[in-house]
Amino acid sequence: MQRLLVAILAAVDAAIAAAVGLAVLLAPLTLLWTLAFGATADWGGLWPATGTLWQFGHGVPLEIALPDAVVSAIGIAPDAANFTLSLTPLAFLVFTLLFAGRSGVRAARSGAWGLGVAAGTLTFAVIAAAVAVTAGTDIASVPMWLAILLPAGVYVVGALSGAVGYAWREGDGGLIDRIHDRVDGLGHWSVVPGEVVRGTTVVVVALTGIAGLAVAVMVAVRGAEMVALFEAARVDATGATVLTLGHLAYLPTLLVWAVAWLAGPGFAVGAGTSVSPAGTELGVVPGIPMLGLLPENSSIWMLIVILLPVGAGAFAGWIVRSRLVWQDAAGPLAPRVGIAAGIAIAGAGVVAIAVVLASGSIGPGRMAQVGPNVGWTALAVGLEVLVGAAILLLAPRHRDELAEERTDRWVAEMGTSPTADPDAVFSWADAGTADAHVPDQNDTQPLDDHGFLGDGTPTPR
Repeated sequence: MQRLLVAILAAVDAAIAAAVGLAVLLAPLTLLWTLAFGATADWGGLWPATGTLWQFGHGVPLEIALPDAVVSAIGIAPDAANFTLSLTPLAFLVFTLLFAGRSGVRAARSGAWGLGVAAGTLTFAVIAAAVAVTAGTDIASVPMWLAILLPAGVYVVGALSGAVGYAWREGDGGLIDRIHDRVDGLGHWSVVPGEVVRGTTVVVVALTGIAGLAVAVMVAVRGAEMVALFEAARVDATGATVLTLGHLAYLPTLLVWAVAWLAGPGFAVGAGTSVSPAGTELGVVPGIPMLGLLPENSSIWMLIVILLPVGAGAFAGWIVRSRLVWQDAAGPLAPRVGIAAGIAIAGAGVVAIAVVLASGSIGPGRMAQVGPNVGWTALAVGLEVLVGAAILLLAPRHRDELAEERTDRWVAEMGTSPTADPDAVFSWADAGTADAHVPDQNDTQPLDDHGFLGDGTPTPR
């Protein structure tokens, strides 16, 4: 495929990703705008609201400055009229990551992943710059450089991950292949990078699934409190729709909070508060329906939930150990120690990034500290995953595992199995014989194939 065509297709992918993200916001906002303000509404504010929310969904903090009229109408203190809103609805960011990863895979499959990633990222950055220039508002302002850098950074991370992952598996005839060849020359350590990535992926997927199950359980247990907060908001159908869509956008953020709770450190909903398995200490919290899922109290016995991240690490260790046995690379202990440590460190790193994105400010004063603590959450997840992975990866080798390796090695040395290939015996016995008989599937064999009734010369099978 021509390099120009690769660049064009990557740019189109980036434009589609940005357009879909903006359309997902613009379509419901248009409907709600019409229902709330009627056909005579000021449509000039629709696009700035859409662009600002799109930037916010990619991690750009908003500087909120409420007008005096709004402050008087709501009845809040004047010093609370200006605050930072930085708790990101991660649904938009996750969508951009996944779409960019798909584009990166396509670029790598075409043989020019570097050009594809660069073209897609540049296109996305240009679109982000256009949104930043045209979508400014007086109420919610954003730093211009962050409004361009953060969306483009999200896209380049997704595109690079998809492209490099595909090139590592399938080859690219260039840089990745050279790195792969150097890694292959490390002997028993050559399996470490790939297995660390595989194990980390298993840990992240397992933790996400466990967190989703925990959130579902809390919805079933405390759904009535969430419904009561919806009713207390006293909003009409339009307001209820806005609240519901906002909750869906914050669902990935809620999953990160659930991971922090399962790991032990928990999270805060305001300065001086704590929600963890060891106990819940909450003051006055905003009447957001999603916060109705927070447990009112906990017991020290709830700390047993930290076994779930340990189980995620053990599951990753089991999968990696199975692959090492299959690849005949489970013998040396040192590479397995490196893999277990690598999975723990990489898993803690991924969780740390997620926690940074899922923490921030939702209001003035004490509400400027919301979300898990980055350091404690990453440390707890890393240690728990390390324990689980080490249990499976560093356990003594079982005799069945050793027997399986001996069988595989014997088959590899013999080249074939007599049971699976009956003709192989003839090829071994008659190799180099001019009048070697080539067996046919219709050939018959004598009953006395060992020659007990003849001259004692054994007959080949």
